[in-house]
Amino acid sequence: MTPAETALVGVDGCKAGWIAVRRTPGSTPRNPGMAPSADVFASFSALLAAIPDDAIVAVDMPIGLPEFSQKGGRGPEALVRPLLGTRQSSVFSIPSRAALYADIADFTTVDAWYAAHRRASDIARTTSDPPRGVSIQAFGIFSKIRELDALLIARPDLRSRIFESHPEVAFCRLNGGQAMQLPKKVKGSVNPAGMAERKALLCRHGYETGFLDQAPPRGAAADDFLDAAAMMLIAGRIAHGEARPYPDPPLTDGFGIPVAIWA
Repeated sequence: MTPAETALVGVDGCKAGWIAVRRTPGSTPRNPGMAPSADVFASFSALLAAIPDDAIVAVDMPIGLPEFSQKGGRGPEALVRPLLGTRQSSVFSIPSRAALYADIADFTTVDAWYAAHRRASDIARTTSDPPRGVSIQAFGIFSKIRELDALLIARPDLRSRIFESHPEVAFCRLNGGQAMQLPKKVKGSVNPAGMAERKALLCRHGYETGFLDQAPPRGAAADDFLDAAAMMLIAGRIAHGEARPYPDPPLTDGFGIPVAIWA
């Protein structure tokens, strides 16, 4: 199957589950009759059920977990941070598999959530060198990392179709190797200037302004939507053989899952 016949899907985690920006086979972002679509799915399995079996998926979520975490993370993180300048703090380190799976319960109270974070940090410190706990930001996406990890363990066939990427690395690569100048958020709130900078770049790569200016689907934030749109472009680069993995070649984890950030 040629790249033009391949469905492309960009995915980011969001409050309601996963937001996917999809392009149907044979279409281009500039073809108004076949514009990309944006939808939210409650689970990654539901997302997969809604796309063709041969679709290429780029997702902003860590794939492949270390048994022991070294300085800088799994490996990919340390390689991409220098590309991003002042944006490199957006790439956070992923702890060991044991820390990720330390507590898999649903949390019904804030106290339970923080207690689970402390337990995960304790395990992370014993499975890292130098010893390092878990950031609140990383802990907040543990359940989504586990969801994707379980799928890739159970279905090895997905490993050649689902690729990890990172929005700021994607924007950097799409911008000729230059990192974005402005942050997407400032003190937790969306930064309009940073969003406009990224929208302009996405439009240079074929998106229509009207598509990007629409309200995101219910359950997703505006920055989740833009990140998923960038991920779809990376899926296209992968399909065309234009993307590169960091590292190259990718590492593999204890289950044989590839470990690399693609852009």
